[in-house]
Amino acid sequence: MNKHIINTICILGLILGLCSCKDFGDMNVDPNNASTTHPQFQLTKIQWNAFRDFGGTGPLYANKMLVQTDGENANQYYKWARGSFEAYGNLRDVTKMMEEAERIEDNRYIALAKFFRAYYFYNLTLTFGDIPYSDALHAEKDQTHVTPFYDEQKQVFKGILKELAEANDLLKSSEVAIEGDIIYDKSVVKWRKLVNVFRMKVLLTLSKRTGDSEFNVVSSFASIVGSEPIFASEADDAQLVFKDQDGNRYPEFNSSSFGSGMYMDSTFIQRLQERQDPRLFVFSARTKLAKENGKAVNDFSAYEGGDPAAPYAQVNTKATLGKVSKVNERYYSEPTTEPRVLIGFAEQEFILAEAVVRGWISGDAKLHYDSGVKASFKFYESNTKEYKQYFTDAVVQSYLERPLTRFSNSATTEVKLEQIMMQKYLQSFFQSGWTSFYDHLRTGYPSFRRPAGVSVPFRWIYPQSEYNYNSANVSEAIRRQFGEGKDLINQPTWWIK
Repeated sequence: MNKHIINTICILGLILGLCSCKDFGDMNVDPNNASTTHPQFQLTKIQWNAFRDFGGTGPLYANKMLVQTDGENANQYYKWARGSFEAYGNLRDVTKMMEEAERIEDNRYIALAKFFRAYYFYNLTLTFGDIPYSDALHAEKDQTHVTPFYDEQKQVFKGILKELAEANDLLKSSEVAIEGDIIYDKSVVKWRKLVNVFRMKVLLTLSKRTGDSEFNVVSSFASIVGSEPIFASEADDAQLVFKDQDGNRYPEFNSSSFGSGMYMDSTFIQRLQERQDPRLFVFSARTKLAKENGKAVNDFSAYEGGDPAAPYAQVNTKATLGKVSKVNERYYSEPTTEPRVLIGFAEQEFILAEAVVRGWISGDAKLHYDSGVKASFKFYESNTKEYKQYFTDAVVQSYLERPLTRFSNSATTEVKLEQIMMQKYLQSFFQSGWTSFYDHLRTGYPSFRRPAGVSVPFRWIYPQSEYNYNSANVSEAIRRQFGEGKDLINQPTWWIK
């Protein structure tokens, strides 16, 4: 037989022999559609989604910072109805990161997955009450498991705090940089601080549940403050910094909504004016009339808002006359504007001030209160170009000595709580999402102006999709929470009762 033919047959036989030892399924794997990946690639997307949007402008209407003039805004008038389970979509990405982190046994990404789970479930349970938690997201592995049961809100909070404690413990054991991290530039230590500060925030949310022995709210809070790392300065802020690049710009950049019917709320502007608070200049634009009359940017009388309790057409008439301020144009004209802070040093200091006032920890409430205000001013000094002169150390010191902003440790508990909540509220413009709204439900501060006979809602109605596809479980959750009551926005849930 020809020698070349023999060689060819041998080679073919060798190839076939090798293939026979290999799973044909492996041969059909598409390298462009990998079933596994390193969790660092998922982390970047997860961080971007969580830090970029805290509810858009919705919280600003409910928190009495904005009014609408070209239609009735449901958040402004507390006429909302159904909420959204959209967060479960983001949790799918977190679940996948957790799976990949467990596959490669990397505690850093397991810890961060637990943090983001806690973050999303915290917001979901405050939005609705009982929610799918322990039984949620299993359909990602088992397509027959698509109707999760609802955990009681109390159990959700227990799970959230447990996951955050586990995240802290996991991060203790690692000093290796976290690749894919766009928030803290790979710092494990700073992520651990964030986890602990968020634990404090969750525990403070349960200030009406201090008598529940299953939580030990007060001692757990004090333990974190006394033995765990927390933020030391504004440098520890958990914030997303934007870049002037396609896909990386500030979320409100070039938004058309600012040019239509969006104006400032009069109650918000009045609170800033009463305190001679220079943050007014970076939040709001001067009215059209004030600008035409040559009033300076730092003239507090150059700003005026619309009544949030009045019919929108009435406010529109006032706005047409040039007597209502719009949002400062920096929010939609500058591609990087300012970072979005998920939770920062300023909020931490107000949390600590409240904890001291409540007797949860020892310390100087005034020191923490002043520190929180200074941190807020420093944020705008660092992140605004033309307004930084209004936020110097001398300015903030003078601000803290004014009658409405001076904090006294000898004042009544209610006066101190009101001052703390007010400053926490004033620093939250386009930051912190719904935090001030939930603080209002929890403490009564700050007060929110609204039409006569209108109450501030406690929650949102479950999505229609749950009635369509998970009816038995959502119906049981409603019955369990509200007895024979219905799925309504004025029904308080466990955390606030």
